[in-house]
Amino acid sequence: IDKEGKQQCILVGSFLNALNVQFDRVVSSPLKRALQTASLVGTETGYDSKIEISDALAPDASVQKFQELVRNLMKYENVLVVGHNPNLAVFFGSLLSPSGRINTRLRKGAVARIDCTRLPGTLHWLVDPRILRGIYAKATKRSRPKTSRK
Repeated sequence: IDKEGKQQCILVGSFLNALNVQFDRVVSSPLKRALQTASLVGTETGYDSKIEISDALAPDASVQKFQELVRNLMKYENVLVVGHNPNLAVFFGSLLSPSGRINTRLRKGAVARIDCTRLPGTLHWLVDPRILRGIYAKATKRSRPKTSRK
């Protein structure tokens, strides 16, 4: 991961902390960049267990393998899943629609909360680092309105 990627991970982790999200499990693609992302976000949110590596999140994985992974993770309340575009967007759609025909676009570094208690799942929110940077920039500006000095 490059410097910008690390900053995005910390920003996403900070956002998740603000929502009091704690993970029971972190599952990552076996690729180095995904593992680094999982580690950085996990660390930022206080996750201190081992990261599970799953081929069901690899770039060449199938929707069936991903859905099998999700079924195996349903016993956990909060799971961070780190994978790759474009297949992660397809996997995302498969959770939200029985036909899997929901067309989604996930930007690099995006994070979503999907409730998979029952399938199809329910999307609660989706944000990407650009949105978080914008919110953070507004929140850190001076809170006092500017006044003219005459």
